[in-house]
Amino acid sequence: MKMIAGLGNPGKAYVNTPHNVGFDVVDLLAERAEAGWKNSSGFRARVARVACADGPLLLVKPQTFMNLSGTSVAPLLRYYGGLPTDLTVILDDADLPLGTLRIRASGGSGGHRGLASIIEALGTEGFPRVRLGVGRNAHGDLVGHVLGRLDDERMRLIRATIETAADAVQCLTENGLNEAMNRYNGWRAEEAPADDPK
Repeated sequence: MKMIAGLGNPGKAYVNTPHNVGFDVVDLLAERAEAGWKNSSGFRARVARVACADGPLLLVKPQTFMNLSGTSVAPLLRYYGGLPTDLTVILDDADLPLGTLRIRASGGSGGHRGLASIIEALGTEGFPRVRLGVGRNAHGDLVGHVLGRLDDERMRLIRATIETAADAVQCLTENGLNEAMNRYNGWRAEEAPADDPK
C-alpha cells in the first residue's frame, strides 16, 4: 500500500504553525477525497484511506509529536507490507525560503528531527519527501518561528504552498515521482497569483 505521511505536532496549540504544514497537506488531500480520519491508537496515528486507480492510499498523521514520527510511520508501513519507496513524507523546511517547494527521491534529514526519526526507524534514506519552505525569522529563533503564528501575508504564502504541495502529491501518486519533480520543484508562492479578495 502507498502511504503519505504528513508530519506535525498533535494538539490545538500547534494548529496553523509552520511546523504543522505536513498535517495541513494531508488534511487537504483527505478533504479533496472526502475521506474521514480515524484513530489508529496501536500505531499512535490518525489515518485516512483514499481509493486510487492503482490501489488504496493511506494518509497518515503521526500523533507521537514531531521528533518521534518514525515510531509511528515505520510500524504502519511494515504492517501494510509497504516498502520505503512506497512512503512519501511531507514536512516543513526552515532552510528553504518561505513559500517554496522541493521534492526529492531520497536524502538526509537536513537537521529535521521528524524526518531523521523516520530515517532511523526505517534504516534507510531511500523514500520520497516533499518539503515546504517555511523560512526563518529575522531574529534567528528557529523554535519560536516554526511553532509560532505568522502574519497575514506570510500565512497567505503558506496557504498557497499547502495547496500546491497537495497538487504535487496527487501528481506524484498518479504520474510518478519524476513528473512531480519536473512540474513542481522550484515552485514559489511569491510568483503565484494572489487569491482573489472575497
